[in-house]
Amino acid sequence: MKWNALGMAISTVVTIAEILKNNGFAIEKKIRTLTVDMRDEPGARPIPKAKIEIMLGKTEKFDEVMPAEAEQNGDNKE
Repeated sequence: MKWNALGMAISTVVTIAEILKNNGFAIEKKIRTLTVDMRDEPGARPIPKAKIEIMLGKTEKFDEVMPAEAEQNGDNKE
């Protein structure tokens, strides 16, 4: 899974990544921060925006945790 966010959305993506890690669904593989130039209108001056990229991978216990989580939430399709 790769998550990207710009500007004020960065905190949301970081929160989601932390929830996935803390619940045993994902492990952190790579985090990258950078600045990209964005334009509000064509021909406007570029405005630098902060960007984050978070790469997550499945945990070894992912396949065990997912069915247990679905059953706990009543999402079992049996």
